[in-house]
Amino acid sequence: MSLGFDAVLFDCDGVLVDSEPITNGVLHTMLVERGWALSAQDCWNHFIGKAVKDESALIEHHTGQPVTDGWLASFRARRDAALHELLEPIHGIHEALKLVEQGFGEAMACASGADRGKVELQLRKTGLMPYFEGRIFSGHEMPRSKPAPDVYLAAARALGVQADRCAVVEDTVTGVTAGVAAGATVFAYSPPAAGAFSADALREAGATHIFRRMQHLPELLLGGRNHG
Repeated sequence: MSLGFDAVLFDCDGVLVDSEPITNGVLHTMLVERGWALSAQDCWNHFIGKAVKDESALIEHHTGQPVTDGWLASFRARRDAALHELLEPIHGIHEALKLVEQGFGEAMACASGADRGKVELQLRKTGLMPYFEGRIFSGHEMPRSKPAPDVYLAAARALGVQADRCAVVEDTVTGVTAGVAAGATVFAYSPPAAGAFSADALREAGATHIFRRMQHLPELLLGGRNHG
């Protein structure tokens, strides 16, 4: 492989599937219902790229109510229903994965900070499961989720490669931080869309390559040209 990578590890939300606006919308509604009068943009800024359960202290501070297992289960149920109805793949991801798979074969994994149920629902809904069947890793099942590197280290270990020989594809500062902490080379997706992290923010977090359109990814991974 032209850049010397042995495997490529993909984040899910915002990289494979366009789920963030849907999930954020459900979370925003439920936080407002609990009495936290934050805007949708503030909700995005607080929670993008993070696991809701890891932000329990912040939610409890602003709502004055405990984040119980029951509330989290209700959030996930409402979120999953919305995803099942509305979710679409990231534009161009099917074509990109076909080309990446030609170069890496089964040395590809999905390493998400989200719970496994969400990840699997999303991959099935969008037809992306065949690329990652049996190679899905959830931050909820690790000692620490992103921005800690645990999920990426676990994915690399399961694929039988060193993390510093992996390319990681991310779209948030939290995720880039996790990939860098794992020792991987991070390719950051920064599409020309509202809510996307800026190239400067992603570079500051440690991303080596920035790309704005998914169709550029295969050439970056396999051909070594930077379209950032």
